[in-house]
Amino acid sequence: MARPRIAMNAFRSIRSFTNTNIANKPPTAIVLMNMGGPSTVPETHDFLSRLFHDGDLIPLPFQKYLAPWIAKRRTPQIEKQYAAIGGGSPILRWTRVQGEGMAKLMDELSPDTAPHKSYVMFRYANPLTEKTLDEMRDDGIERAVAFTQYPQYSCSTTGSSLNELWRVLDERKRNGKAGKEADIRWSVIDRWGVHEGYIDAVARNIESSLLTYPPDQRSKVVILFSAHSLPMSVVNRGDTYPSEVGATVSAVMSRLGNRNPYRLVWQSQVGPSAWLGPQTNDSIKGLGRWHNHMLLVPIAFTSDHIETLYELDHEYIEEAKEMGLTGVKRSESLNDSPFFIKALADIASSHLNSTPTVQAVSPQMKLRCPGCKNEKCENQKKWFEGFEGRV
Repeated sequence: MARPRIAMNAFRSIRSFTNTNIANKPPTAIVLMNMGGPSTVPETHDFLSRLFHDGDLIPLPFQKYLAPWIAKRRTPQIEKQYAAIGGGSPILRWTRVQGEGMAKLMDELSPDTAPHKSYVMFRYANPLTEKTLDEMRDDGIERAVAFTQYPQYSCSTTGSSLNELWRVLDERKRNGKAGKEADIRWSVIDRWGVHEGYIDAVARNIESSLLTYPPDQRSKVVILFSAHSLPMSVVNRGDTYPSEVGATVSAVMSRLGNRNPYRLVWQSQVGPSAWLGPQTNDSIKGLGRWHNHMLLVPIAFTSDHIETLYELDHEYIEEAKEMGLTGVKRSESLNDSPFFIKALADIASSHLNSTPTVQAVSPQMKLRCPGCKNEKCENQKKWFEGFEGRV
């Protein structure tokens, strides 16, 4: 009778040692990167100023002179929009919910890289790149994954966030102000627009929305997948975003059984230059000549923010009602969807457990756009590639 007791005590000792060992390890950082949004109305001007100063996102002539003028001019209007959706963007709250849920699941899915901790790193709003790096340094982080929260890659979005991460660390090193954050080993998850779990989460929300239509009309509802548009100058230099969004849409429709008519449309154009179209609001008006039932699906956004809560809900759907269109609705954003959070955990865990070795960057990320002339892009890619074999 003593042997089972000895075996059980040995098991407990091993489990205690393992738990202690994990507790003493610095966390593996999963850094969720996105553009962000002002959490309060007074933060709007600073958010817009950073956004319009970013030539990766919105290339402007004489950018450093035009950007502050445009930001100041647009601030009052955008402040009203944030006030209308509750006094600020909910993107930080939702990103934290998603990240915390993801990290808990990852501790189970990838025990060898546990514990995991999620960090939020926004490009234009708090917490900015600098602040997040400081937090990671204080936590003793040695290994990090830059996990873009733009499912489809664009130099204007994911590329800009990665450029900023490289720029901040490079500047700290050159100025002699870098601490242990300069020693963090990085790898990148740069795109995941056709991941099965992500596709399933989007499709489930669409299915729930279709149930709100009369049964005999559900298969006739026109699904309008709405993604953030891009300037054609960015598209024409070879950005992969349009094709990757198209691949996401195709995968979602396949998951839904291709039962409904659909279109991919684009929103949020800014300024007079040519942008990717057709625009979402124009598409509603055009299709509204023949169709009353249309379902808007935010396909390039992973949570609610001003583009969904104001642009889609307040502007486009209200305009449709004024036209007499009573069947225009919006599919819920992913927000706290357990299916989406599970997908995030699977994407990150699979990345950390890639065989035979973890790739610091994907083959697609290594390839620059044919028309790229951005030195930051070149330097950033080389810097991340330098972690090959070290992660």
